[in-house]
Formats: sequence, structure tokens, C-alpha cells
Amino acid sequence: MKEHLVCPHCGGQVARYRNPLPTVDIVIELTGRGGPGPIVLIERANPPLGWALPGGFVDYGESVESAARREAREETGLEVELVAILGVYSRPGRDPRFHTQTTVFAARAQGRPAAGSDAAGLRAFALDDLPQAICFDHGLILEHYRQWRAGARPAAPVQEEP
Repeated sequence: MKEHLVCPHCGGQVARYRNPLPTVDIVIELTGRGGPGPIVLIERANPPLGWALPGGFVDYGESVESAARREAREETGLEVELVAILGVYSRPGRDPRFHTQTTVFAARAQGRPAAGSDAAGLRAFALDDLPQAICFDHGLILEHYRQWRAGARPAAPVQEEP
């Protein structure tokens, strides 16, 4: 969508584009416990309330890979290994606040997660025992993760920065 602004110096019209905001979400599986590990979810402290995957906005000048590691560290205290890109989700209504486009990573981590400052809580859930109140389209993403883990859905390898 394009809008026009007025240049304060020359008075001419300048195009202003409204684009989706880039975000990342991370499905963090806790490893080292034998078998499929539990998935870390954040209980949101701000609307929309409910459980969500760790994630957030990509900063200007930051790669999505770096943003995923940073957001995981900020929200869970975990250092994650990015395993695969599960997909890109961009349905305009996926976030009720504004239009976002998220790159979703599958990741592994060891250790004890701890809720960051913007979370009301944090918990690790078995994939077959997820909470009912899941925010955004994260229920769909977790279903796609379950399919990927079962080998029924492809994922892309993570391309590290040079």
C-alpha cells in the first residue's frame, strides 16, 4: 500500500510504503532428556494474552538468524542451535496488532529456560499436551512443526551468514 507524504524541503510528494513488519519465531525443543523434548512457550504479559512461541521483531541491520538467537536469549535465557527454517508465515491477520511476516525456525537448546522481562511466565510443554490459549497462528506453526518432526513436511536448512 502506498501513501504520499509532502517533502518539508521542496513541497513535492514523496511515496511512503506500508510494508509488513519482519519478525522471527522459534520452536525451541529442549534436548538431552531422551526422546522428543518439550517445546518452550512464553506466557505473554501484554495483549494478546496467552501462550506463544519465543520471538519478536528483526532489528534494522540484523539477519533473521541473528534475530532468532537474540530473541531466544532475551525471552528464555537459552542459547539455541538453529536447525531448520520451518516456513514463512505472512497472513495479514496473523497478528491482531499489525501486519507481520515471520520466519519460523526449529531450534534445539539445553539448559533451564527462564522467562524474560516481557513474559508473564514460561513453560516447556510436550507436543501432545499443549495449552489451549495459544496466540497468533502459533498453534498452526506447532502443528507444522509436529508434521516436520514426523517427516511429513519439508523444511529448509539454515543458511549461516558468511
